[in-house]
Amino acid sequence: MKTITLSFALILSPLIGWAGGETPSNPDAKVYFVNLSDGDTVQSPVTVVFGLSGMGVAPAGTEAENTGHHHLLVDRPPLGQGEDGADELAYGLPSDDNHMHFGGGQTQVTLDLPSGVHTLQLVLGDAGHVPHSPPVVSDVITINVE
Repeated sequence: MKTITLSFALILSPLIGWAGGETPSNPDAKVYFVNLSDGDTVQSPVTVVFGLSGMGVAPAGTEAENTGHHHLLVDRPPLGQGEDGADELAYGLPSDDNHMHFGGGQTQVTLDLPSGVHTLQLVLGDAGHVPHSPPVVSDVITINVE
């Protein structure tokens, strides 16, 4: 029965909106890019500074109310969209070249990105790398690396 319920939830979550994990977020929380804007042209290496208001940053594994840690999505569909959209909202984000985890509580990174157009999105994750409920995400921005 659990399998049927879980399957049903995974099918419906994209249809009814972002459910996120079980850790509640502050409804007024916002995550954003401090030093980059949509459409910026930059040189590599690119420093990306993460901003957060309405919640605090804590290392992964820290279970404290209204805290989380940053994740940076690079060159992939927005959170909750794409092949694994429902899974990442319910079970957490993978760790690979397109999903960068900052579980130490870091608030910036310097990236060596190849020349061309790249998309970036910030996502706040809870103690277990799962987006909060509701998810705290930035807009997707596009940058051009020269």
